[in-house]
Amino acid sequence: MSVNYKRPWCISFDEYFMGVAVLTSQRSKDPSTQVGSCIVSPSNRIVSTGYNGMPNGCHDDEMPWGKNLPQPLNNKYLYVVCSEMNAIMNRHSTDLTNCKIYVTLFPCCKCAKLIIQSGITQVIYLDDKYHYKTETQASKIMFEKAGIKVKKYKPSNLVLKIGHIESKL
Repeated sequence: MSVNYKRPWCISFDEYFMGVAVLTSQRSKDPSTQVGSCIVSPSNRIVSTGYNGMPNGCHDDEMPWGKNLPQPLNNKYLYVVCSEMNAIMNRHSTDLTNCKIYVTLFPCCKCAKLIIQSGITQVIYLDDKYHYKTETQASKIMFEKAGIKVKKYKPSNLVLKIGHIESKL
C-alpha cells in the first residue's frame, strides 16, 4: 500500500542551516571555543561553510592556542581565522549578495566588516556570550548602520547528536 501524503514533520530551514553551522564548528581545533558558520543563498542553498582555525600552511600543532597570556605572541587571537572569514573565503565563485549567514557565535567586529562588505544581508546567530565586549557592540552598531538584519536563533526541542557531541537546535 502506498502513502499519498508527505511526512508531516521535518526540520525547518533555520534548524537545518544552524545544524550545519554547529556540525561545522566541530572541525575547530580550538580548545575553548568552537565556532561554525554556514552561508546560505536567497534560494536556501548552502553556499559555503567555515570554522575557526589556523591559516593555511600554519600547522595546528605548531601554533599557540592560549588566551589572555602575558606574552601577546602566545595568544591564539593574533592567528586564528574566524569561522565567518573562512566561510566567505571558502565559497566557490558565488556572489554573496543577499545571502544569509548562520553562525554559532555572534560575529566579532572584524568579521562584521567582512560580512557587510561581502553583500550578506542577514546574520542568524546562536550564542552572544561576548555581548558585553566593545568589539561585539561595534559589530551591532555596524550591522544596524549597514541595514544588516540580525536575528537570534530560537532553539527548538531538536537535539543534534553525533557520537559524543550533542547540541540543542
